[in-house]
Amino acid sequence: MRPLFHPSIEDVTVETILHTLSDPVRAAIYMDIAASDCPQVCSSFLHVSEKDIPKSTLSQHFKALRDAGLIRGERRGVEMHNVSRCDEINKRFPGLLAAIINAHKVQASSKTRSSVVRARKPAGATARVR
Repeated sequence: MRPLFHPSIEDVTVETILHTLSDPVRAAIYMDIAASDCPQVCSSFLHVSEKDIPKSTLSQHFKALRDAGLIRGERRGVEMHNVSRCDEINKRFPGLLAAIINAHKVQASSKTRSSVVRARKPAGATARVR
């Protein structure tokens, strides 16, 4: 089995981090891993969003997170255990991850509020066009 690639912290760039976390599924996976005190197994993320994620797609998301330097993966038997590299990244780019995670939380909160407002709108109500 091929060894996993983990870039050195000096090779991690802001552009790569932003690009990687621009995908909502990867952002959700990363936020869960970053918030956890222990390694997370890949298979625990099969139901990250409102829909199921195929294992092959999930593998690609974890590879993107590893290649960006956001997580470190370790094979243990048939399972892959993943931990965040937050401490290393925060030393290189202070405050970057906190800002991104906070922005995703604000965005998710506003989406939740707007869906509640739409759900309360009466069935026959339409907007007036002038």
